[in-house]
Amino acid sequence: MKLTVLVDNNTYIDQYYWGEPGLCIYMEDGGRKILLDTGYSEIFMHNAELMNIDLSALTDIVFSHGHNDHTRGLTFFWKTQDLHDMLLTAHPDVFLPKEHDGLEIGAPFTAEEAEKHMKLRLSREPVKLSDHLTWLGEIPRTVPFENNIGIGRYRRSNAWYPDDLIDDTALVYEGKDGLFIITGCSHSGICNIIAYAEKLFAKPVTGVIGGFHLMQKDTRLTQTVKYLKEHVQGTCYPCHCVCLAAKHEMMNELPVVEVATGMKMEIL
Repeated sequence: MKLTVLVDNNTYIDQYYWGEPGLCIYMEDGGRKILLDTGYSEIFMHNAELMNIDLSALTDIVFSHGHNDHTRGLTFFWKTQDLHDMLLTAHPDVFLPKEHDGLEIGAPFTAEEAEKHMKLRLSREPVKLSDHLTWLGEIPRTVPFENNIGIGRYRRSNAWYPDDLIDDTALVYEGKDGLFIITGCSHSGICNIIAYAEKLFAKPVTGVIGGFHLMQKDTRLTQTVKYLKEHVQGTCYPCHCVCLAAKHEMMNELPVVEVATGMKMEIL
């Protein structure tokens, strides 16, 4: 599988791509060309053009969860491209209104609006995207120190509820040596995601790239680093929503590689 980071908070020195506090990752596996998330704005399209990636050839877009720094870019895409042959895969709750500290943070469109532009597949269960790539669907919360890590609240039927982000998910690539995990923000817990992948596929995890949502140095970070050391046999690629202190803690215990817009890798 070929993977390219189209949008991240970070940019590399001397690579003149745009960054923003969002995430978009482009993948090719077999005949499928897939975007995980679309960032916050139109810059994923700008960066793709600079990288000679033809987004009109996409077969799939998948959402990791319903926050606008992962979904809002789609509104710019469907204004410039005909997406009717593309398939959007998402958890049903991705489209619920969400807010935090008085700010709207949810996807800026409904499922009905999205379906006007592209084919829509809503699922709580895992979905196979290609021969080796699986979208995990709803992540069971099994790791005790990752309970109660939601953000803000969501609205359903005109009532607001605390949001534990049950719509948050990730992708798993089945490689020759094990599982490579691609996350959006890991609001469901990066350790919960790893545990679920191990349970589904009964194979070791050889690498993880994406947001881990570790934003401060605390007990949860210490426990997470310990868990990653025990369960990831290869390299971690933390990005997007991982603070410098968290990256530092990981680098003391784990193989860690810097991620930024423009990063390319091939996973076997």
